[in-house]
Order: sequence, then C-alpha cells, then structure tokens
Amino acid sequence: ITITVVTVVYLCSKVIQMAVTIKVLLFASAREAAENISDVDLSLEDGSDTSTFRKVMAERYPKLSEMVMDEESLTLALNEEYVPTGQAIPLKNGDTIALIPP
Repeated sequence: ITITVVTVVYLCSKVIQMAVTIKVLLFASAREAAENISDVDLSLEDGSDTSTFRKVMAERYPKLSEMVMDEESLTLALNEEYVPTGQAIPLKNGDTIALIPP
C-alpha cells in the first residue's frame, strides 16, 4: 500500500494598519456645527498629528469645516494643554482633544 500525503500551506498576507483612537470634546459653536455632539471617539491612522486631526474633522463634519481648519478661529487643547498655532503635535492612543471656539 502506498500512502501519499500532500501538505498544502496557504500563506495569507494581511495588511494591518495601526490606528490611534482619541476622544474629542466639542464645546459651544463647535458642538452646534457638529450636529450637537458633545464628545466622540475618533480613530486616526498611526502617525497622525493635530494637523491631520483638523482635516479629518473637517471631512467628517462639513458644517464644522471652516471653523476647524482656521487655527485663529478654533483653539485645540491636547490633554488639557493648548496647542500653539502652527504646530502639528503627534497624537497617541488615548489622547483627548478639546475644540475650543472663540
């Protein structure tokens, strides 16, 4: 008796895209422009910064777009620290960003 054993190995290539999840707090006119949402969890690509965050929020909430893209109009606070105008600060998992309108 001849027994032939054939082993087949399937290789799966899986692309894993890392992400960071942050909590977003919206106040006053920013909250109103975002459909009266006061807070939301937001997933961003790994390596995202506060500049990327502004772009994603503008895309997700079109009525908030003009305000969130104008650094003079809307201040960001990252983990209770103001983000200086013109600076793009890297984000990490678990961060909290507050949108603070004038």
